Amino acid sequence: MIGLVEGPICRCGKDTRSVKKIPGLAGRVRVGAPDVSLTSASGVVAVAELVGRLGVSAALDDAVGSIKQRDRGLSAGEFLIAVAQAQMFGAQFWAGLDRRRADPAGEALSAVPTPASTTAVDLAARFGPVQLAGVEEGIGEIVCRVVGLLPAARQAVLRCGGATIDLDGTDVEVYGAGKEGIAYSYKGARAGRPHVATWAEAGLVTAADLLAGDEDPRPGAGSLIERSVATLVAAGVTARPKVRGDVGYFAKDIAQAAVEAGCDFSLGVTRNPAVWRAAAAIPEQAWRKAKRMNGAQVAVCGYAPAGWPPGTACVVRRVKVRAEQISIDPRARRRRTIPKDQLALALDGLVRHVYAYSFIATNLDVSTPAKAVAVEAWHRMRTDIEDRIRDAKHGAALRHLPSATRAANTVWMWGALLAVNLSAWLQELAGLDTGDGRGRAHLGTLRHRLLLVPARLVRHAGQVTLRLPPGQQMLTDVLSRLRRLPIWT
Repeated sequence: MIGLVEGPICRCGKDTRSVKKIPGLAGRVRVGAPDVSLTSASGVVAVAELVGRLGVSAALDDAVGSIKQRDRGLSAGEFLIAVAQAQMFGAQFWAGLDRRRADPAGEALSAVPTPASTTAVDLAARFGPVQLAGVEEGIGEIVCRVVGLLPAARQAVLRCGGATIDLDGTDVEVYGAGKEGIAYSYKGARAGRPHVATWAEAGLVTAADLLAGDEDPRPGAGSLIERSVATLVAAGVTARPKVRGDVGYFAKDIAQAAVEAGCDFSLGVTRNPAVWRAAAAIPEQAWRKAKRMNGAQVAVCGYAPAGWPPGTACVVRRVKVRAEQISIDPRARRRRTIPKDQLALALDGLVRHVYAYSFIATNLDVSTPAKAVAVEAWHRMRTDIEDRIRDAKHGAALRHLPSATRAANTVWMWGALLAVNLSAWLQELAGLDTGDGRGRAHLGTLRHRLLLVPARLVRHAGQVTLRLPPGQQMLTDVLSRLRRLPIWT
């Protein structure tokens, strides 16, 4: 291992010499012996620098505790970093760790050694409920450290400008019977169901559970809210948090849990007869143009779900839809958003357009039309969490749950979520995004631009130099910015 975080001992060299093109050279090229100084993943040094500066391994070790009887090999924190790092560099299954181990130069630059896939599966199976809860606690501690390193303006936005906890889940299809914690989902496929909470403004995962495909996520939503609030409070957030969820979280218990945790809420509403009647009673002059959505209007209706916290109101959005755009397939989702009488008229060709409706139950201030429009536009941004989940599935490897045990699959899930967070922290602290989290690249894009860049590791007179191909300057800049950060002790 090379001590990459103790000092600038790894330089990124650039060869500016021109290469003369020789006609017909391809026909005379021979393949030489493998060169162990070459790596296809020089960007691993940036991940190692980040992990060392933030003290990620120690934070996870302190929270998770020991998973082995003997103090040898990888600790729990080092193992989680190895799994997350492998997924950042393209590993889709446990066997991907073996491919990382086959890169000697990349391993020399890595923050932690990569275990063999068989060892990794055995270690993952040792994580019990206490250790898995510790993973989340450790990530929360690292979130606090990252916020403390941000520029003052960015810190003020995250701590005082408003904090949003988004809730969502996703199904991960699994093949083969006999896997623990896997069940048939409502779509008829064997699946596990990661249930995730994110801090929207920071673009980070704060809490997660792995459910079976037939488990209802609503009973566990209150716990996700409570654990996410604990992370936000520890990070210094002073603004009252707000909880967002789609119609799958329409439950008074979730609304009550949000209020008890010191949060406001905004949850999608099931389209039931009472809410349809309330929408039909809205006077035409009450509708206002929605923000950033063409053809959409917003109003507040008189519906209030029974048993919900006091002050709950219902915000309605309607969008004009041309009759010819309505699918004739009775399973089409859009058809469920249109009142049945209007849908019948449109399908019979008796009207040119109809309105599709969406409903939100919230305890936020919607006392004026302008405030209602602002709340509806803010609620629509809940798609941020879908982007985080998409990044975990297609940037990392959460689209697979590769093990037979629930514990190992949960560790794999946390490896993917930690990979997404590491990507976010790397871009935030190295100045690769726009400073507000909005210009952040997906993990797949970061892998192409920064991580999977070939290079040669050169050692001479005690100095280590990383020689990059021509034109690759991002790694040099990233390392320079990361090394200006203090080392967490």
